[in-house]
Amino acid sequence: MGRSFTGDQSEREETHRGGFGEFAGEERGLIDRSFRERIVLAGVSLEGIDKEITEASLEELERLVDTAGADPVAVIVQNRQTPDKATFVGSGKAQEIRSVSEEYDADTVVFDNELTPAQQSNLEGILKRSALDRTAVILDIFAQNANSLEGKAQVELAQLRYRLPRLRKSGRTFSQQAGGIGTRGPGETQLEVDRRRLMRRIRRLEEDLNKLRRHRSTQSKARSKTSNRSVAIVGYTNAGKSTLLNRLTDAGVLVEDRLFATLDTTTRRMQLPGGEAVYVTDTVGFVRKLPHQLVEAFKATLDVVIDADLLLHVIDASDPDPEGCIEAVRQVLEAIGASEVPELMVFNKIDKSDGVDKRLFKRDENCVAVSATTGEGIEELLNQLASSLRRSEKTITLKVPFERGDIRAMAHREGFVMREVLEESNWLIEVRADKSSIGRLEQFEIDFDSSELELMQ
Repeated sequence: MGRSFTGDQSEREETHRGGFGEFAGEERGLIDRSFRERIVLAGVSLEGIDKEITEASLEELERLVDTAGADPVAVIVQNRQTPDKATFVGSGKAQEIRSVSEEYDADTVVFDNELTPAQQSNLEGILKRSALDRTAVILDIFAQNANSLEGKAQVELAQLRYRLPRLRKSGRTFSQQAGGIGTRGPGETQLEVDRRRLMRRIRRLEEDLNKLRRHRSTQSKARSKTSNRSVAIVGYTNAGKSTLLNRLTDAGVLVEDRLFATLDTTTRRMQLPGGEAVYVTDTVGFVRKLPHQLVEAFKATLDVVIDADLLLHVIDASDPDPEGCIEAVRQVLEAIGASEVPELMVFNKIDKSDGVDKRLFKRDENCVAVSATTGEGIEELLNQLASSLRRSEKTITLKVPFERGDIRAMAHREGFVMREVLEESNWLIEVRADKSSIGRLEQFEIDFDSSELELMQ
């Protein structure tokens, strides 16, 4: 990093930060291209927002830009009461950003705040180079990391929805290197296509993904008729969700130390202490200011979170701002309609931290500290996971006549049969199941001491 400018238009403070060169995309094997864009980052600290929040967001933007395969060369921060309607930062600040961009020979300016299409166009007219926002960077990373047909379709839909209101005549007056941030992925030439054609493509993708979502819903309903419960692993990107899935299930999912390495869900079956089986699913990571276009486009993937019996909310215990990560994840959960799903907080990477902030544990009793890498705390996690799932269950004893084999089959299918005794004309079955399944079985419930049932076996 070259220089970081902060303050009002008349106020600059020079600092030096480095470290981007050593994380070159070619060295990490993420991107194979000889050209790496030079990026100036711009952020606005609005009145009423803690400056530490703005700084943390900009630091994360640096990581996002680096993950996308570009080199941040300078950071400019402006203090404002409210955003400027025309350029977000004001024409004077925009001219200053242009001067810094020219000084550092930057190809693109990336703003940490979401820009309207008009603001983006106005800024590009002043800057004489590409102006992008945080949303464009995240979409670009998703475009690079999408592997499955479903993932690619979801990313394409998000990109097209983002670009549709930004369509304008081609022929920019400034130089833009081909293949840079904001131009990759399925929709990379959409600035030159007809709006009607673009909308047709969006409708087609929506139809295809809706079909997939209905198919997933059918699978989920079929799974809910079995005795297996479902658990979804959620959390901030790079919190260690895939590593935890591998630790719990030997899934063999590829684990990489980078943002948004996982875009496709992976589901594996595992056994809890006591013998019950559950389905555990790894999901896409969340981030601050996650683009609403992605949330909408990834509904088919995120349905697994909504339908889960329990969420394992993974937090990086070594992160300097774990509470900010927790809040960002919960905002996304609320946006997709999963805020009411029971949650078990899993503070991961304790092998890399000095310990978990005790204040976070006091806030929520459903917490466990683990290292998915070393295995520390995993046994306690499994016990708490089993305990959390049982809170929504009930154990009853059934007396089922032989002619009602369908009820016996339902007990085995929808619950966990703990004991079963064959009598002269019926089965005595002790079963644990969720409340909805109990409602279908309780007509055969009897008042029976489970210890007597154990003696009868």
